[in-house]
Amino acid sequence: MEPLVEPGPPLTAEQAETYSRHLLLPQLGEDAQRRLLAARVCVVGAGGLGSPVLLYLAAAGVGTLGVVDDDVVDRSNLQRQVLHGVADVGRAKLDSAFERLRAIAPDVRLVAHRERLTAANAVEILDGYDLVLDGTDTFETRYAVADACAALGVPLVWGSVLGFDAQISVFWPQAAGGATLRDLFPTPPPAGSVPTCGEAGVLGALTGQVGSTMATEAVKLITGVGEPLIGRVLVLDALRQRWTEVPLRARAEPAAQAPAAQPPAAPTPAPAAAAPVASPFARPEVPVIDAAELRALLEGDAPVTVLDVREPVEVAAGSIPGALHVPLARLLTEAGRTAVPREGTIVAYCKAGPRSERAAALLRADGRDAVSLAGGFPAWLATTSRSA
Repeated sequence: MEPLVEPGPPLTAEQAETYSRHLLLPQLGEDAQRRLLAARVCVVGAGGLGSPVLLYLAAAGVGTLGVVDDDVVDRSNLQRQVLHGVADVGRAKLDSAFERLRAIAPDVRLVAHRERLTAANAVEILDGYDLVLDGTDTFETRYAVADACAALGVPLVWGSVLGFDAQISVFWPQAAGGATLRDLFPTPPPAGSVPTCGEAGVLGALTGQVGSTMATEAVKLITGVGEPLIGRVLVLDALRQRWTEVPLRARAEPAAQAPAAQPPAAPTPAPAAAAPVASPFARPEVPVIDAAELRALLEGDAPVTVLDVREPVEVAAGSIPGALHVPLARLLTEAGRTAVPREGTIVAYCKAGPRSERAAALLRADGRDAVSLAGGFPAWLATTSRSA
C-alpha cells in the first residue's frame, strides 16, 4: 500500500528521543514517523474501543487527533474505558480524554467534536481527515460513519465487540480489493433486535485487545507498511483465544446507501453478504409470546416458570410477580441453568427482548420448553395498567 500521508518536517531532537523505538524499526524509521506526525486522524467515540485507540495513536505521535463524542463518563464505563477514572464520573468524556492524552503527548493537536455523529452531519465532521477509526457501539452511528467514509474516499478502521467476541476490518472501497461495511452487513438490524454491551456485557480487556489492533492498522495505513486488513475480516473468539480470518469482497451490486444528508431508511430484507461471515446480528429462532398469552399461561394449570434475566438494578425497579431471577450472564453458566426448573414452560423476559431470546435459545438447546416474552417487562406493565 502507498502511504496515506506525506512526511512532515524533519524530527526535532526531542521527537527523535520520544519516538526512538519506532526509529529503530527498519519498516518504519524516520520517514514513517514524520508521516505519523503529519497525519490527521478522527476517532469516533472515546469509550471502550476509542480509549486504547486514542492512547496508542497519541503515543505514536499522530499529529492531529479529532475525537467525536457527546457522552459523559458513567461509573459502569470504568471497567473498560481506560481513558477515564473514578474522578471523571459525570464529566464530559472529551474533557477527561483530552486531559489524559495531553499528559501523554502534549504536542498532539486535539480537535473536539462535541456532538453525536449522524447520517446528516457525518460527511461534514469527517471531511478533511486522512483516516477514520470507528469505536462506536450503535448501529445507526456505525452505518453513518461507514457511508460517509465511502463517500469521502477515506479509509475506515472498524471494530465491533460484544461479550467475548469481536470483529475488525478496514473498509476502503477505493483501494484494490476494498469493501464497505454494507458489503459485510448490507443493512442494520431492526431496532432492539441485538443486545447492547449494557444488556449482554463485554469483557473489558477485549476492548483493549481490539482497540490496540485497530491502532496498529492505523499506523500501517498512514505509513504504508505491512498488509492492512483490506478485504479481510478478523474474527476473535476470546474465550478460546482464537483469531479467524475471513475474506471480504465488494458486492456485485452494492447495497443501497443512505444519503449523507438524510437519516438511514428503515431496514428492508437484503441478500446475504458476499463473504461467508456469520452475522453476529442474527436473532435466535425461539418462540415468542405476548403478555396476554403469558397471563393465560399463569391462569392455567400447567407448570410455568417466569424467568427474569435482567440485571439486579433493573429488577429493583419492578418485576413480574413470582418471577425467578437469574441474570443472563449467570444463565450462561451451568450453575445458572441448574437453578431453572426443567419441567413445564419457561417464559424468559428482559427489558426489550434480545436477552430473553438468547436465554430461551440456551434453555431450548438444553432440552427445555422455553419461550421469550415479546416487549419484555414494559409490555407486561402495559397489560397490567389496561387491566386495572
